[in-house]
Amino acid sequence: MSSSLASSSDLLNFLRGTYPSAVSSSTSEADLSALSPQLFPNTSYTDNEKVETSQWLTTSSRLATPDEDEAKHAERLGSLNIHLSTRTTLLGAKPSVADIALYHRLAPTVKSWSAEERTAEHGYHHIVRFIDFVQNAPLFRLSLKEEDKVQIDLDDIKFVHKPIDAKEEKERKKKEKAAAAAAGDSQTALPVRAGKPEDGAKQNKKENAADAGQNAENRAKGALTGDSAPQQGKKEKKEKQPKPQKAPPKETPLSPCLIDLRVGHILKAINHPNADSLYVSTIACGDSSGTDNTSEYEGQVVRTVCSGLNGLVPLEEMQGRKIIAVCNLKPVTMRGIKSAAMVLAASPRLKDGEEAHHGGPVELVTPPADAKAGERVIFEGWAGDPEGVLNPKKKVWETLQPGFTTTDTLEVGFDVSAVPQLQGDESGKKSTGKLVTSTGGICTVKSLTNAVVR
Repeated sequence: MSSSLASSSDLLNFLRGTYPSAVSSSTSEADLSALSPQLFPNTSYTDNEKVETSQWLTTSSRLATPDEDEAKHAERLGSLNIHLSTRTTLLGAKPSVADIALYHRLAPTVKSWSAEERTAEHGYHHIVRFIDFVQNAPLFRLSLKEEDKVQIDLDDIKFVHKPIDAKEEKERKKKEKAAAAAAGDSQTALPVRAGKPEDGAKQNKKENAADAGQNAENRAKGALTGDSAPQQGKKEKKEKQPKPQKAPPKETPLSPCLIDLRVGHILKAINHPNADSLYVSTIACGDSSGTDNTSEYEGQVVRTVCSGLNGLVPLEEMQGRKIIAVCNLKPVTMRGIKSAAMVLAASPRLKDGEEAHHGGPVELVTPPADAKAGERVIFEGWAGDPEGVLNPKKKVWETLQPGFTTTDTLEVGFDVSAVPQLQGDESGKKSTGKLVTSTGGICTVKSLTNAVVR
């Protein structure tokens, strides 16, 4: 198996040899992402899994690129190894054409690895396990001669990673929680008087005896005076104090700064599998790992974004470019795929009486070339912190979006006069504040002036 097998045409030939009834001579590279149901007819795939399959096909082709930067290649391999550490296949447990593509393109590399690269402490042992699984599992039925397989010595393991015992891990967390609770109790406990334990017991007996004597004396007095004896041990009820009223939440003044606008880097864009008018883009927006509605792609934290730009912006223009993303709209599911942001684009403003026909032209808002993914952009004169997630009921985006526009010099700006709710708040602010990065770079469009931006 030579390194020349990395090309898409060789991959198609390999698939035809293994699955002749599912992959015909007319099948092209563009059909690869849709092959999984034909290769594995007993497996069903969600829309998100179809998108993920397409993304892994792109990643596998990049891993096979011989002239890729060495550091970047190592980063991709590290991310893949981590991804496979908790999965049998790329999708988790389901087989897909992406598994076969990754095997086909990566097997020559793994074949050349030393034992240290394969199974040492910092080796890619999960990738090796994946390669061995795909080439031998009846699930994939690969047409491989024994000499073409990657030879893996199961006894030559340089480092054994201790597996995490779920029961032990649960017990450890339980002990930690109990210890933390005990530490908190010890800080609030009342001080104990010094002395021997038996001294304390004697003192308690004396106090109890004195209390009993006092109660008997009180009962006797009551009998002589006719007063009823007081009930032993009954405490006087305290009147409940009314709870202090909570201060109403502070209303945040309406401002375009409430909208979280950031530089985004589109790592990949594909056609939506269920909607002809939509693209599905994988966009790095500078989120930290673990942020809601994000995932990892090629070592970066990304958002999946659906945009109605198919047919308006060529797909090739969407690849690998910087854009401006609205990052705090509530995520919405668009034809089966959850979209976690919105790509800003400009289109001509409708004339009075003109109906929207959505025929374009449309131009993406472009940040300065040196802007980094995740960098915040704001309108001049409207600095401030954005909301976490915009409340759809308050319609902040719908209220402010009419002010988003382009100028005669193709700069994107915010026209305060277009938002009636802000009239009277524009003192000291420019009539149209430019959309700028933290370093002062201006966001622009290609050719549309006085356009609507949304």
